[in-house]
Amino acid sequence: MIEQPGTPSDDDVQSLAGEYVLGTLSAGQRADVQQRLEHDVALRRAVDEWESRLLSLTDLAEPQTPPASLWNRIEHSLDSLSVLSQPRVDRAPRWWDSLNLWRSVAGFGVAASVVLAALLVTQHAPKPVPSYLVVLVAPQDKAPGWVIQASDSRDIQLIPLGETSIPDDKALQFWTKADDWQGPVSLGLVKPGQVLSVPLDSLPPLQPNQLFELTLEKSTGSPINKPTGPIQFIGRAVKVI
Repeated sequence: MIEQPGTPSDDDVQSLAGEYVLGTLSAGQRADVQQRLEHDVALRRAVDEWESRLLSLTDLAEPQTPPASLWNRIEHSLDSLSVLSQPRVDRAPRWWDSLNLWRSVAGFGVAASVVLAALLVTQHAPKPVPSYLVVLVAPQDKAPGWVIQASDSRDIQLIPLGETSIPDDKALQFWTKADDWQGPVSLGLVKPGQVLSVPLDSLPPLQPNQLFELTLEKSTGSPINKPTGPIQFIGRAVKVI
């Protein structure tokens, strides 16, 4: 199908929906998306798909009892919302009837669950919240397969979200490339289903929008130190703090 001028591509819609669900958009961008959700069927479908895919990650996190102070903050927030949404003479909708409000709550909830689940998969003791997050998705169906977390700009962890099947004579190779680099750099071979920790001492610090991908290569890796096989998973870094 030929896209009309000004019509967002499917990749653009999926990328925007993913950032909306992960909670990485600015306040202004998030407000724009919420307005579009009222009439943009494709964007609404993409947001629903991302929420459905990532919500399952909450199963990886053990239930936690929230402190009493959190409930106090929630009650204070609800009181504030009630004041701001008092019914007008024309019987304006109550705040709890707002679709945008509940989409916002769901979006931030899923985003928090994704980051929390990624942290709890490999560690039990509290550690600093990662400053960068990357969700690697399959190019074909945009299904998330791996999460990259960075506690600082010099070290990253590649965390599987499920099992990835590859032929016996092949291997997954991990690559990254920032916008101002001349070409991609290999971060090593990846064993499906296993966490990979990668020091980045020989590379520049991580950047927003930095590209990461996993390609299918020979069992010994790419012979030319550049990707030669098909992309299995791909994503870009977003700064979360």
